[in-house]
Amino acid sequence: MTKYRELTEKPRRLFAIGDIHGCPDELEFLLEYLRNTLNIDDQDQVVFIGDYIDRGVSSKAVLECLLRFQKLQPKTIFLRGNHEDMLLGFLGFEGRGGAYLANGGDVFFESYGIKEFKTPTDARERIPASHISFLLNLDRYVISDSYVFAHAGLDPLRDLHSQLDQDLFWIRDPFIENIHNFNRTVLFGHTPYQDLLLHLPYKIGIDTGLVYGNILTCVELMNEQVYQVKAGGTKVEVSSFKEKALG
Repeated sequence: MTKYRELTEKPRRLFAIGDIHGCPDELEFLLEYLRNTLNIDDQDQVVFIGDYIDRGVSSKAVLECLLRFQKLQPKTIFLRGNHEDMLLGFLGFEGRGGAYLANGGDVFFESYGIKEFKTPTDARERIPASHISFLLNLDRYVISDSYVFAHAGLDPLRDLHSQLDQDLFWIRDPFIENIHNFNRTVLFGHTPYQDLLLHLPYKIGIDTGLVYGNILTCVELMNEQVYQVKAGGTKVEVSSFKEKALG
C-alpha cells in the first residue's frame, strides 16, 4: 500500500498544474501569472501533477524553477510522475528504472551537461543535491474531501486508500475508460490530450501535451477556471470549465 497525503484544510483556491516535461519557459510564464496577477498566497493550495523532467529542452531549468516557487509557496505539493520514478530507479533509488534513457532520460542528463557517464552512480553525483532531495520527497497521491490528485490515475477496483505505485504512475485505460466509486473527482496527467479533459464528476485530465508543441494547463477548482500557456507562447489564456465543456 502506498502512502498518501491528506488535505485537511480547505484552501481559498485550489490549483493543479499538468505535465511540464522539461519546458521551463512556459512554466515561468504561468507561475509569474499565478504570483503577480492572481496574487496567490498561503491561503491557496497548488498541486503539481508530476512529470517535470525528460523530453523537453531543460529539465534542470524546470527543477530550479520549481525549487524557487517552493520557497515562495512552501505549502505547494509536488507529485511523483512516472518519469521521476524512472529516473530515481535508474539512479539507484526506489523506483522503476526500466528503459529510462530511451524514454527521454538522455536529454535530462544533457541539461546538466552530463553527456557521458560510466555508471548511474557517477551521473547521480553530478546532479545538485537539492535536486535529488526534491525528487526523493515527491508525494505519491493526495486525497481531499472532494478531489484526488494522482499522476496517472487510480485503479478503480482498489480501495481509495490502498492504491499502488504502479497504477498511480502508469495506469491509463483501466482508469480513463471506466467510472469509479471514490466519491471524488480525480485530477490526473500522464496521458496527453489536445485540451482539458472534463469527465465530471469522475475525472479531469490536465496533461495537454506541452512538450509535443501543444499547451501547459493549470486549473483552479474552486472557481472552475482554466489557465493555459501555448508552447512557445508568452501569455496566459484564461477560460472556464463551462467554456471548455461547450467546446
